[in-house]
Amino acid sequence: MSVAALICLSLVAAAPAAPAVPKVAAPAAVLDDWHKAAAEADEARYFGHFTAEGIFLGTDATERWTRDAFRAWAKPYFSRGKAWSFRAVSRNLVLSKDGTVAWFDEVLDTPNMGPCRGSGVLVKEGRLWKIAQYNLSVPIPNALLPDVTDRIGKHLKAPEPEGK
Repeated sequence: MSVAALICLSLVAAAPAAPAVPKVAAPAAVLDDWHKAAAEADEARYFGHFTAEGIFLGTDATERWTRDAFRAWAKPYFSRGKAWSFRAVSRNLVLSKDGTVAWFDEVLDTPNMGPCRGSGVLVKEGRLWKIAQYNLSVPIPNALLPDVTDRIGKHLKAPEPEGK
């Protein structure tokens, strides 16, 4: 073996190994792309990130949507060219020991709803990560909670407007 080959071999052997990509990178990328698909009004891509049985829980107590019902509700928003724009400011993501389930919570910056929180579960289907459940909420500061719960109580007791 030539001296040059030995030097090259020793440099490769001494070089630090490339940092391993964290296992949470793939499900995190799915969430990032999912948010981006909504901002770009890419309906097929957005709903393609859900499992067939996926559930979306909205901020209203009545909002528990199956993937297909949520898609039907959201279609007008996607059709107009821009659905909604949520950007994760921070995210915690944990994988199951077998690497097939990931659960997360994320702080979201939204232009229309203010600070929000998303949380949920992704499952691995083959090589793809899919959203099995997403829960969107608006965190309420504890100091404001008494006023908010009072207002919710009054809202729930109010008669429904005619025509509903």
